[in-house]
Amino acid sequence: MATISYILGNLFRPTNWFLASYASSDSDIKALSSDLLSAKGEVSGATIARQILNQYRMLDDAAKLAYFQFILADMDFNSSDVKTALNAYTDKHDANRYGEFIKSAQPKWRQFFRRLNEAPDATFDLVNMRADLLSLIPSHRELEVIDIDLRDLFLSWFNRGFLMLRPISWSSPAAVLEKIISYEAVHEISSWDDLRRRLEPSDRCCFAFFHPAMPDEPLIFVEVALMDHLPSSVQVILAQDSDVTSVEDMDYAVFYSISNCQKGLAGISFGNALIKTVVEELKHDYPRIEHYLTLSPLPGFTKWLAALPAVEKDGELQNVLTLATDHIGLRKPLAAAYLSLAKRGNGMPVDPVARFHLSNGARVHQLHEDADTSARGIKQSLGIMVNYLYHPDELIENHESFVNDGTINADKAVKENAQKAKPYLSL
Repeated sequence: MATISYILGNLFRPTNWFLASYASSDSDIKALSSDLLSAKGEVSGATIARQILNQYRMLDDAAKLAYFQFILADMDFNSSDVKTALNAYTDKHDANRYGEFIKSAQPKWRQFFRRLNEAPDATFDLVNMRADLLSLIPSHRELEVIDIDLRDLFLSWFNRGFLMLRPISWSSPAAVLEKIISYEAVHEISSWDDLRRRLEPSDRCCFAFFHPAMPDEPLIFVEVALMDHLPSSVQVILAQDSDVTSVEDMDYAVFYSISNCQKGLAGISFGNALIKTVVEELKHDYPRIEHYLTLSPLPGFTKWLAALPAVEKDGELQNVLTLATDHIGLRKPLAAAYLSLAKRGNGMPVDPVARFHLSNGARVHQLHEDADTSARGIKQSLGIMVNYLYHPDELIENHESFVNDGTINADKAVKENAQKAKPYLSL
């Protein structure tokens, strides 16, 4: 038995030495990247991948740019090979030739990222790597072609079937709660006491999507208030001394904050699935609730007002933002016009939050003045907030009319307010 163990030990010693050499190597990251593409074994490939990811973490911004430029230059597809494979498939349609064409038409960086993801705990590193890539693209547009493939891979790796919905409560692990505080993007969580007020009461909920490859990193989360009335401000929801709504009185589920957590997953949509999944959870747990809606910000409202042409008022030209700031009665009509009339070149609403909820099939329900009196709320929307109503019987029809012809479904009062703002607009 000892002899057999000795033989087996010596048999695998070269492989173990090979793996150890990579694990402790100072090899140039570019050379390691080329080695990864040529590695045949899964174990050796995973070890090289981990070394690449470890070295990548230590690069400064200039070195990261140089590395992505290396990937672009050295891992693109060979156009001659693509033409040859296409001509062969054109001459004879069979599975082998089709496979050769597909293989040749894919840049090597696509396979490179797949192989990187074979390393233990690699997915989170790749998400952060894409965040770096996205930050570089505005000033280096040539790198955008790499992101086309990386985004496509992420769409597959992070599809709905892999996502896990978890409730976040005051008893959740401290490491997760710290990340909720850090990632909150709509209404800042100022302290642990502030977080406790959002999680501990029985009429407050929080849900997050997680991925099996990133079990301790939320991808997106939503905060919900279960109430007996429609709140007119976020201050009412976040107030320290607010009464707890009993289960018997709960009639409104108000989604008041939705935060994406990972910059490297920009463009990978989780919000639609999150809201619909949470609605189903709440229907099961709180069957008395009849109304599902948001209390949402208007993040581009004041910028839009500032960009409007000046209008004549009291015999002189005046800035529309200044008028709205000085005259509270103008804010709601202008906000209604912003949501229902202001469009981008492609016919979609200017406001990104409106685009998201309307594409999900929601309807612009009601506007509220002095709804967010925080410094941020005043700066971005003069304190205005809006409810988007998710009515189950309307979702499909609203979604179809919005995506097909840009129809913005809104309550009558919102439409009437928008008409009142027309003298101040030149749309």
